This record gives sequence, structure tokens and C-alpha cells, in this order.
Amino acid sequence: MQALSYQLYSSRNFPPIGDTVDMLASLGYTEVEGNDLALSDPDALATALTKNNLRMPTAHIALSTLEADAAGTIELAKQLGITHLFAPYLDPNDRPNNRSGWRQLGQRLASLHADYKPRGIVIGWHNHDFEFIACDDGSMPMTELLDAAPEIAWEADLAWIQRADVDPKTWLNQYAGRIPAIHVKDIAPAGECADEDGWADVGTGVMDWPSLFAAARAAKVQHFIMEHDNPTDHVRFATQSFHAARQCLEG
Repeated sequence: MQALSYQLYSSRNFPPIGDTVDMLASLGYTEVEGNDLALSDPDALATALTKNNLRMPTAHIALSTLEADAAGTIELAKQLGITHLFAPYLDPNDRPNNRSGWRQLGQRLASLHADYKPRGIVIGWHNHDFEFIACDDGSMPMTELLDAAPEIAWEADLAWIQRADVDPKTWLNQYAGRIPAIHVKDIAPAGECADEDGWADVGTGVMDWPSLFAAARAAKVQHFIMEHDNPTDHVRFATQSFHAARQCLEG
């Protein structure tokens, strides 16, 4: 059964987090996804989740934290019920620039997965657009990373893939069975939503969600996670996106 979730990063500019969780539950969300900021006060977050009967099966944790503090991260995951931890980003200066570098990154993630898996936690990667821009040696970063670490999961951010001028459906098909979660975010038509960095509420932008949801379901995606990198109104975004996504799942 697919679940509609919400990346709490979308509401980072609208504290407190307890009010956000209350709002999401009232709309019908059954899950949320954590990020470093939301996870900074796990007790308050756990209280809000329990109060609203919401789950947090997925979260974003910096790669450096996954490697440096496995014990603390595992304890945090246990407290909040997290089963999948995704390393979400690399600063430009830290990104590999050739096939060997991306494969080495994949191997780091594979090593982490081997450490975390016995504790019931899957390690994975969350993409942006730079993983879909070929290196000078012709290699595709996302391919090298995933193929070097066949046991890790991938949380596919479909809008970032499309922003790289790549068809997300091709990647969903290619890595079906390895993608437990996707980020459902939309891209505004050219020239619109400049105050929201060119992102849009789900269903109001240029993404072809009916076909993308069909491809995601065929790929056995379980967690459909709404995200907007900079909404001016997070209640509007959460509401519109929930209804658009539910219509796709039920259609």
C-alpha cells in the first residue's frame, strides 16, 4: 500500500514543528520524512508524531553524520521508527568528477549499509540534478554510484531528474525494486513562481504526474513524499499537493 508522506524540510521556515505535524495529520497524511533540522529535537518530534498517529519511516541524514556517529544515528532511528536513511546531498567541492570517484562514493554507502542493516536500517542516496550530468570521462554519476553499491536504496527526486533534462520514468524503470521512496515535487512553468525558486505545488506545474505515478507504482515505490524547496505558504503547498497526489494514486 502506497503512503503519502511529507518532507519536513518544506516547512522549515514555518515553526514550530508541532504545528506542522498537526496540520499534516489534519489533511490526511500518514507519514512524514525527517531532515537534519527536524531531527535536532527528537523528543519534541516523537511527541508530535505520537499525538497525531503519524509514522516516520524515512529520513535524510548527512553522509558525514552517518559515518561519524553510527551509534547515535541508530538510536535516533530507533526512537522515531525510521527504517530508511538517505544521504541527501554533497556540496560542490565534495562531489566526485569521474567514474572512479562516483564508484568510490557508492562503495562508502555500501559499507554504511552493511553496518546499519543488522540494526534494521537501510542506507540509501537521495539525488539532485548533478548526478545526471555526465562527467568529462563520459560516465553518468547516478549509474556509477548505484551500480557500485547494488544493496543500497535510492530515493528518487523526480523533479530534480527532470531539471537535468532527463526522463524520470526511464530511471524508475531501470532501477525498479531499488526505489522505496520518491520525492514528489513540481516545477513551475517558465517564468512563474520566481519567489519560490521556480518550484510549484504538486499538480500545478509541468510534471506529468499521472504517468510518473504509474511508473513509480510499477517500480514498487511505497513512499510518495511531497516536497517543495521554498514555499511561501506551506499549508497551501501541503493541501494542494496531498489532493493532487491522492487523485493520481486513486485514478
